[in-house]
Amino acid sequence: MRGNVVNLAVKGAAGGVLATAAMSGLMVAGERAGLMRDQPPKRIVRSLLPGQAHRRKPGEGVLAAISHFAFGAGAGALFGPLTGRLRARVPLGIAYGLAIWLASYAGWVPKVATLPPIHRDRPGRQVVMALGHVVYGAALACALNRLDRRR
Repeated sequence: MRGNVVNLAVKGAAGGVLATAAMSGLMVAGERAGLMRDQPPKRIVRSLLPGQAHRRKPGEGVLAAISHFAFGAGAGALFGPLTGRLRARVPLGIAYGLAIWLASYAGWVPKVATLPPIHRDRPGRQVVMALGHVVYGAALACALNRLDRRR
């Protein structure tokens, strides 16, 4: 049983990395479309680094990318064992992605970063981030379904 949970967590982490890449693509498109001024992971990292929270800092882009992929991998590692060997994971993945968005952007992110909670955020960023988390959840579920077929 324990080996199965570890195997599912490893597959989930790998799926989380792939899903974060898909989500990041949508986030970059949203930024280029003018719906967001900058990427939330950058703002989060910027606020956690020493100095004024709103000022750009050296290395924040690299740290933001690393932390975003690490968070995505961690969330995927939790999702893998939660869903077990289900094949119909996509609706669960979408719900999971949206739950992460709500817990993060209505919860801990406004407490640690210079980002407002969802209900006070710019409408463009709200849409991009909600869709980004839908993409994350769907891609995570698809990746896990695909990885399970490779047994």
